[in-house]
Amino acid sequence: MVRSGLRARLAVASAAGTAVVVALAALLGPAVAALVETRPVDPRRYVQPPQVETLDENPLIRISGWALNPEQELFQVATDLPGGTGPTDPAEGAATDSVGVRIRLAVLSDYDGVTWRVGATYRNAGRILPTTEPAPYATVETVRQEITVGDLSGRLLPAVPTPREVSGARVAYDLGTGTLIRPDGLTPGLRYTVTSARERPDNNLLATANTPAGDAVARVLHVPDGAPEQLRRLATQLAEENGAPYARAAAIEQWLAEHYRLVADAPSGHAYPNLAFFLFGPRNGGGQRGTSEQFAASFAVLGRLAGLPTRVVVGFAAPGSGPVRAADAYAWPEVLFDGLGWVSFDPLPRPDEEPRPVEEDFRPQPEDPPPSEQPEPTLEPTASPPAQAAPGGPADDSGVPTPVLVGGTGGGLLLVVVALLVTLAGLRRAQTRARLRRGDPGHRIAGAWRELTDTLRLAGRPVAADLSATEVATVARATLTEAIRRDATTSGAPDPGATAAVDDLARLINQVGFAPGAASSEQAGTAAEAATTYSRALRATLPRWRRLLWSVHPGPLRWPR
Repeated sequence: MVRSGLRARLAVASAAGTAVVVALAALLGPAVAALVETRPVDPRRYVQPPQVETLDENPLIRISGWALNPEQELFQVATDLPGGTGPTDPAEGAATDSVGVRIRLAVLSDYDGVTWRVGATYRNAGRILPTTEPAPYATVETVRQEITVGDLSGRLLPAVPTPREVSGARVAYDLGTGTLIRPDGLTPGLRYTVTSARERPDNNLLATANTPAGDAVARVLHVPDGAPEQLRRLATQLAEENGAPYARAAAIEQWLAEHYRLVADAPSGHAYPNLAFFLFGPRNGGGQRGTSEQFAASFAVLGRLAGLPTRVVVGFAAPGSGPVRAADAYAWPEVLFDGLGWVSFDPLPRPDEEPRPVEEDFRPQPEDPPPSEQPEPTLEPTASPPAQAAPGGPADDSGVPTPVLVGGTGGGLLLVVVALLVTLAGLRRAQTRARLRRGDPGHRIAGAWRELTDTLRLAGRPVAADLSATEVATVARATLTEAIRRDATTSGAPDPGATAAVDDLARLINQVGFAPGAASSEQAGTAAEAATTYSRALRATLPRWRRLLWSVHPGPLRWPR
């Protein structure tokens, strides 16, 4: 009896426990299932991609340094070309230069108006690299290279595009651009072998080929804000004269090759002001001359302004076998064509040709009026008011006296003028707030710098786009000193705080230009305060009526960046 009772109690307890488990599963199951992602977990999310330094992210800035040390041996190469080893191969793509084996170091697809960057996502790879389908109308050749590193530093690995197999070194690879790096860095004596699939587009199809558009290529079509007006005019001029994409690209290539001089001692730089000075600066003042850095960057920017998907490539024109020296390093642009893939162009001038002055073929129309002579905004509407009857004349046909009509019209015009001024003042304040308070610290510092340059332009002292930040600061201090001397209500000496603010702002904009991403929120606040302090000090020296017009001047809303 005791055993029977014990068994009965165990059976009841088991049944109750099972019921509780089933009930909990029914209640909690949907909630737990909702926490599970529908897509499988990608283990690469938990692996930190290899990090690169500035010289690897933007190797374009190394061109000028290499040009000044032409005999420096960067690496040795031995190349097996199709059909045997030879010293040279025909120029790739649409380029007409007679380079040797074109060895690529990095592909730069991203441009922010200051710096070209690789912008790659590197993944650790084995000996066999991931592949992409070649362009439909391109032939593929297998090229094998054995490379021994000399003085080349950094992490980027030179290779003939596009690498498919690497042995002798642990590498990471960006599938989108075909750029290789060695996470451990390059060391003298490092030897590795690369097997590449070199694509050769069918040049017979280039003349009628289209270029892709849409979100898939938005990255290589992007033109950042602030493109100088002269660059836009030149791109428009070349695009209007050449309709087909390849004709536009060839026109830009020819323009650069015919009008500019290739020199080794040109300073590095490919921000908008650098390119504007290279393209339009005076020949006797250092303009219209540069290294392949400026030629390639100018082509890529003009191409994008003309609607072409472009990028910049840094690499070497190497012999088939032998040493590759610093003199062999150069940059070239590429354009993406439907069905043909990326096609390289060569905008470098021919050594035996004297460049033509830019002014002979490009005569931009002057601004009307020039910035330094810009009149104050018109406060009266341009439309003529209705004709008034003679004093004491009869009423019009509707029976409303003429003085009543004139009074009503004048009141309406006054309301329109007041509404216009209020709108302009509101837009100006919103623009200033957006510049100084929105975006990351780098964008806010750049916005503060635009506030400073607009302040100088409003005061009748516009600064040239090719001036450095230090030179602009000098102009700003001189402008404030001169304005204070003219203003009888001031002491005759500039506010030390205002002049120090200009120097602080120049230092910060230089930091943003040469060390992108390094600015802090505190520095952005300092830049905003500096721009505000200087603008307030310069505005205080103006007559009262000009101070009122300052806030509603429409210029900063429409001036090109």
